[in-house]
Amino acid sequence: MKLLDLTPAEIAFLSPSPAVPDDLPARLSRRLGAMLTARLHLQVHVQAQTGLASIDSPITPCWQPGPELATLWLIRRLGGQRVEGVASFVPHSLIQSLDSLLAECWLDAAAPATFPLALAWRIEADSTQAKLAVQLPRHANDMTRWAREVIRHG
Repeated sequence: MKLLDLTPAEIAFLSPSPAVPDDLPARLSRRLGAMLTARLHLQVHVQAQTGLASIDSPITPCWQPGPELATLWLIRRLGGQRVEGVASFVPHSLIQSLDSLLAECWLDAAAPATFPLALAWRIEADSTQAKLAVQLPRHANDMTRWAREVIRHG
């Protein structure tokens, strides 16, 4: 059985990022765009949003995808082309993919001394605009412990 060639989006996702200063939000934004583009087979633009305040301090990261992103993920992952309607739930596979991405990004570099407790993005793909946010634990040790568990069980 012959394996299919990787698409340019898949190659970009699997290629190591060029050496840049350790900036968790920037690295995570780049990798989020690459992951969504590769998984959805659609060019996805991700733009970090600023001024997001942390509401609370969860024990593990807490993702908050907008309904538009949940719908886009569900339709595209099931092979659909046109995004219509609104998903009534957030697909578990989306949260698993986001967890894996965050865990890899966290463990790729030394734990930062300071990091934002909340991150948010505006996501654009085709005619769909969506929002995504994540609340992070207050302590780097909690993040590292969580990331190792995600990688170990992923």
